[in-house]
Amino acid sequence: MKLRTYKKEDSANICSWIKDEKSLYQWSANKIGKFPITDNDLNEEYAPMIKGNRFIPLSAVDDKGNLVGHLYIRYPYENDDSIVRFGFVIVDPLLRGCGNGKKMLQLAINYAKNTLHASKITLGVFSNNNARYCYESVGFQPIGKTEIYKMPIGEWECIEMELVIE
Repeated sequence: MKLRTYKKEDSANICSWIKDEKSLYQWSANKIGKFPITDNDLNEEYAPMIKGNRFIPLSAVDDKGNLVGHLYIRYPYENDDSIVRFGFVIVDPLLRGCGNGKKMLQLAINYAKNTLHASKITLGVFSNNNARYCYESVGFQPIGKTEIYKMPIGEWECIEMELVIE
């Protein structure tokens, strides 16, 4: 597996992995705001952020170039490039449970460390999302800060996590 720059054509596959509203909100925290989502919706969400140069969408591909997963890295603070944040982390549902999420995260952590020279990575995960265990497996730790998000299908607790890079 390797990470490469996100391509607009990736969005059709990524959006096809979102099968229901719960999955959409667990993945996007209702930032896109509608279900079902289309590839154009994802590209429209990303377009203004890509122009800002503080947003790096990446796609994970296997050895044959097939899309396996996706995430983005962004700088959450305007004047601090030492901290980055992961978001929209997703793996093809047919490829979950066999280490692909962990491998993609390890590649993204290495990218944040070696290319972006970050010293800390943060992310948020809803308490009803099993991805939390994958994040913990690569070293992310809950930092005790939680927030309640009001989703169209209920209120969810979001757990803030971080990984300090050495």
